[in-house]
Amino acid sequence: MEVSILRIRTRSLWTKGANFSFFDIPPMILPWPFSRRVDLVYQNLGNWSTLYYNMSNYTFVVSVIGLLAYDSSTSSPHYGLVELNLMGNNPIVVRFPNVSLSVGMKCVRFSTNGTVELSNVTGINLCMARGHGHFSIVVPSRLSDKTTKESVLKWWVIGFTGGIVGLILLLVLVIMVCKLIKGEKIKKMERQSERSEVLDTIWNGRSKMPSASGTRTQPEFESSYVT
Repeated sequence: MEVSILRIRTRSLWTKGANFSFFDIPPMILPWPFSRRVDLVYQNLGNWSTLYYNMSNYTFVVSVIGLLAYDSSTSSPHYGLVELNLMGNNPIVVRFPNVSLSVGMKCVRFSTNGTVELSNVTGINLCMARGHGHFSIVVPSRLSDKTTKESVLKWWVIGFTGGIVGLILLLVLVIMVCKLIKGEKIKKMERQSERSEVLDTIWNGRSKMPSASGTRTQPEFESSYVT
């Protein structure tokens, strides 16, 4: 949680306005009831946002931040803190950094009297407010759950597709290795056969085949055996 205070004169607030943290207060804003000096209190509830505020059927997209105004014209402890309202014709601009535009996104304002106001987001990350209070951006819970399911399904599809592609590549690699091993065995057998006996080769059509050289028996005359 983060808290900071800005003390400003009402005259300066009326003529110049104020830029305080994520709040842009335009000129011609006056506190009510009127006070000569105003204490502007900025709050960022951070991870404690859901402990202080909760909206059924909605989910917070960003932390809840607050802008509160108090009377600082008197320092007497007997008066305590006097809460003021900021009134004017122009709205206060609330800026939320690091917000991605989403379908169904709404600005929400929690006023100090307990009422809740919803309004449209201006641009990507701007909310307009009339008066002080606590602010955030919400999306419908059902939309948030649907988005989460779609994201999980998407990653499942990507993982399944990647697994199939990897399996196909592995099978191709195994087939290539088997072919290489088989080819090496055939070459080894050919080398061994060439060492043991040298054979002639003949062509049979388009195929080259080994051929052993034939030995023809020399003819003899039958009369040579007669004495």
